Amino acid sequence: MCIRDSYAPILEREETDLVETDVREAELIKYANNAFLASKVSLVNELGNIAKEYGADAYEVLEAVGLDDRISARFMRSGLGWGGSCFPKDVAALRAGAREQGYDPDLLDAVVSVNDEQPTRLVSLLADHVSLDSARIAVLGLSFKPGTDDIRKSRALDVIDELQTRGATVVAYDPVAMDNVREQYGETRFDGALEFAASSADALADADGTVVATDWPEFDELSFDGMAQRVVVDGRRIEVDARDLEVYEGLTW
Repeated sequence: MCIRDSYAPILEREETDLVETDVREAELIKYANNAFLASKVSLVNELGNIAKEYGADAYEVLEAVGLDDRISARFMRSGLGWGGSCFPKDVAALRAGAREQGYDPDLLDAVVSVNDEQPTRLVSLLADHVSLDSARIAVLGLSFKPGTDDIRKSRALDVIDELQTRGATVVAYDPVAMDNVREQYGETRFDGALEFAASSADALADADGTVVATDWPEFDELSFDGMAQRVVVDGRRIEVDARDLEVYEGLTW
């Protein structure tokens, strides 16, 4: 069987393009595709950060920008950044490969830099409203995106690192990813100091502040009544009635 035959079931099931090329080009197509998408997300986040400085809502700005069919509305949600397995490893591989060839991938370096800074920006926004040293902070969401228990390169984990560095006690909740965090990091990365809640309500109980790190649908129906201080900093743009809160602040809006 040739490689082309292995794709026959897909081609029979749906109309799609099949590109036949050499191995070198095929590898670069994969890397370039994910590098392009990661770059778009980082650009969207950079624009979101700028919009925030202007006091503008990045979502309104980018919704309008996405109407331009040269740009499209895909991957236009600014926020905490990209994670998972594909974007980080493919961008890293492309950067490393470029340097091996004697080329400095300055743009891709900036793409990664913007992405790496978003968790710190989120925590800094929370610190504007809550003294983090000894504070109890709820982190909602641990997976790198909703609909999965995959925590590889999740921005939520970097948020927790930053909160703990600033002296906060962190209690986390995720509907499906907590076991993975316990097994992979519970006693190492977080020094055994990360608490896990049985529900979002339990995470919010007596919390001095909350950060939203993953936009799970169930977070659109949160009650903040049990918080010690109803302060929420949102990295993913969930549905929140800000009237229920003392402070609601979005990362880029």
